[in-house]
Amino acid sequence: MCKGLAALPATCLERAKEIKSKLGILLQKPEMISEYIIPYSDKAEKSAKPHRPSQLEALKWRESLEKLLMNNYGQAAFKAFLQSEHSEENIEFWMACEDYKATKSAIKLASKAKKIYEDFIEKEAPKEINVDHYTKEMTLKSLVDPSPSTFELAQKKVLNLMEKDSFSRFLKSELYLELTK
Repeated sequence: MCKGLAALPATCLERAKEIKSKLGILLQKPEMISEYIIPYSDKAEKSAKPHRPSQLEALKWRESLEKLLMNNYGQAAFKAFLQSEHSEENIEFWMACEDYKATKSAIKLASKAKKIYEDFIEKEAPKEINVDHYTKEMTLKSLVDPSPSTFELAQKKVLNLMEKDSFSRFLKSELYLELTK
């Protein structure tokens, strides 16, 4: 076990250097790496407006939150509902994670990971999500070597929270009921 600096074996020093190297991009000031950063968008990209679903499509959303989230209109409707409840940080985090998982570049992955962590997970984050200490700690540890699964645990927790809490209220909301008429 690594104790004091004087007693550090070469392997501990090497491991510390490796960790420092991997954290390097996360520790840099944003202006120093700005040419590499392409953060997730807080707003949906300007794409074709999702078409209103048929009554049958909207009724299928009742089966699961995943079915609703796979539909662009359903995702937008659910986000609007969460905004009305002042809990849109959950869907925004889920959407940021989906965008993050689709990222191919390691540099972009690291910068997006840092942005998502700062926006949603760290203590006092502007859009802090409600996840337990263990989940926050495990996510922070996974930032040492960002991968598409970095936010997997936190994303699952938020999805479960939305499913157990907000989704049932959404299905009873005027917004959803209007879509099923």
